[in-house]
Amino acid sequence: MPAALPSLLAWLAVLLLGRARPADACSCSPIHPQQAFCNADVVIRAKAVSAKEVDSGNDIYGNPIKRIQYEIKQIKMFKGPDKDIEFIYTAPSTAVCGRPLDTSGKKEYLIAGKSEGNGKMHITLCDLVSTWDSLSPTQKKSLNQRYQMGCECKISRCLSIPCFVSSSDECLWTDWAMEKNNVDGRQAKHYACIKRSDGSCAWYRGMAPPKQEFLDIEDP
Repeated sequence: MPAALPSLLAWLAVLLLGRARPADACSCSPIHPQQAFCNADVVIRAKAVSAKEVDSGNDIYGNPIKRIQYEIKQIKMFKGPDKDIEFIYTAPSTAVCGRPLDTSGKKEYLIAGKSEGNGKMHITLCDLVSTWDSLSPTQKKSLNQRYQMGCECKISRCLSIPCFVSSSDECLWTDWAMEKNNVDGRQAKHYACIKRSDGSCAWYRGMAPPKQEFLDIEDP
């Protein structure tokens, strides 16, 4: 083997790695909207009105960290601090889990993410960010109280049928298995996992808050 060949092969490997699809760098596990609500520090209804790239400190090598700063108009807060959210930050591209927002001011979003204090929050591609119009009436109602009622419950994704609960405080999310890998199916659109008075959890469907009979029932 010529002496120059190993160096050429190494250079080609670096070149090929550099051409790897950047989208592969960010992947997210499907999550039920209630679970996304419970995991988030802040959940708001808002629209973005402007965007700009800003520096957010430096990485461990001293290189500047770029983020997109969205100025938003908060319409309603479902969960979070007393102070309104004024700015949302995210990574500059979806390849590094950034979540772009429309800044025309015409689209309203449901946005769930992490608080950064002082009227700021951070979102990623893996957080719950949906246009308000795409939500079902049940999802919109659940944001006010029902999702919070089930934050002590565990929602487990069922990958294939049959699947079983491992504890009484668990709800099986079967949309993925029953609707051909659909994470926006019936249970996501119309159900919430609610904790009942005996400590067990069960799916509840309905626009109205759960009645006492549902909360007091002993068997799912």
